[in-house]
Amino acid sequence: MLTSEQKRQLDEQGWVVLDAAMGELLGPLRERILALFDEEGDRAGAEFKTEPGAHRLANLVDKGDVFRRAIVLPPVLDGVRHVLGQAMKLSSLNARSADPGPDAGQPLHVDMGAIADDQGYWVCNTIWMLDDFTLENGPTRAVPGSHRWGTRPQDVLTDPQAPHPDEVLVTGKAGSIAVMNAHVWHGGTANRTHTPRLAMHGFYCRRDKPQQQFQKALLRPEVQAALDPELRAILAIDDPENDALSANVAVRSGFMK
Repeated sequence: MLTSEQKRQLDEQGWVVLDAAMGELLGPLRERILALFDEEGDRAGAEFKTEPGAHRLANLVDKGDVFRRAIVLPPVLDGVRHVLGQAMKLSSLNARSADPGPDAGQPLHVDMGAIADDQGYWVCNTIWMLDDFTLENGPTRAVPGSHRWGTRPQDVLTDPQAPHPDEVLVTGKAGSIAVMNAHVWHGGTANRTHTPRLAMHGFYCRRDKPQQQFQKALLRPEVQAALDPELRAILAIDDPENDALSANVAVRSGFMK
């Protein structure tokens, strides 16, 4: 579970990197994701989005037990609940391989275009570093403390694509997980190396908000039938309120790194 110092970093900075948090999940996650890239080919990521300069996968909960184990990893859930409270759910689980090349990276943004409301924060992202995140290979940049400003970068910055004077590059060794309050101003940077950089993104939201990807509709019946009670709850499978929120909503605002 998170220490008091890690929770302080999450509160004040807006994110915390949990070193070596994946444990034995690192190898199986990498292996399964790379196999899926080969299996899905040009269709990879089509359930959500494709992106120039990167390879994507979406709907990962449906594609292997290792992903279902990952979304309930205790230190991750502890961090997410610290941001969102107990009433939270998985919004989406995707992978992204940042390709080498001239891509300028992403503009600063907040996920889902979200601004905290009278109930507080409502989006939290987790960045699973399946490769080392170095200063050169396209790590996420983030502006410390910006989750507390109650504004979106596109509303106040002349050029959200430009470097911010206070931005920090979020780096870590393969196997680490960054838990990020997704109201923090952040964005992916260009991969200036010669090899791809792989990450998985477990995105969570408050239960009164729609899922980015409607899990109940995406998961095959046989996968849903095999879910234990904890997974059914975190995916909101048996939640009529989530059905009403998410069934007819195509949520594509914001970016996923």
